[in-house]
Amino acid sequence: SAFSPDAAAAGRRALRNVALSLFVDGDVIKGLELAHRQLADADNMTERLGALTAIALKPDDAREHALEAFGRRFAMEPLILDKWFALQALIPERETLERVRALMNHRGFSLANPNRVRALIGGFTANQTQFNRPDGAGFGLLEEVVVFLDPTNPQISARLLTAMRSWRSLEEGRRGHAEAMLRRIAAQPSLSPDVRDIVTRSLA
Repeated sequence: SAFSPDAAAAGRRALRNVALSLFVDGDVIKGLELAHRQLADADNMTERLGALTAIALKPDDAREHALEAFGRRFAMEPLILDKWFALQALIPERETLERVRALMNHRGFSLANPNRVRALIGGFTANQTQFNRPDGAGFGLLEEVVVFLDPTNPQISARLLTAMRSWRSLEEGRRGHAEAMLRRIAAQPSLSPDVRDIVTRSLA
């Protein structure tokens, strides 16, 4: 049916995406076939992103091909590319940290672009399993970005660092990594007032 921006049509598109993700969970092979078809046939971004989301959550070669093709196709559309970066940062797999690091070298990514940083790094901090990895490497990535950006964009640094506010509720091992990371940031010689404030409150 033709694309319509009205609420009923929007509701149908949202429902179709929910149905698709449930289908993929129930029957991966048929569900992914459906998702790839929806991605190819969709005439609107809601359905395209819904399909890509379902595809992104299941590891296989077709996923990487679909992600790459989507990234190329919408390379010049900033809002869509932000969603593309964020979607990958949220994949709940051990390899996601490496994926995020690779995406930081993507031609469409720049640490000087606050929206892109929020999409990729902010997206990663919302990835409960991978940001809170038991080895602390997720916190380490955030630390690097916060320290690097603080001199030029303290607002985004501080905003990203708010992801650490609930570090005390983690279990002991992760909590140790989180505290060590916050203390390393606190020890930086010339922190902005914005970041200093978040670190001080997080450690208080």
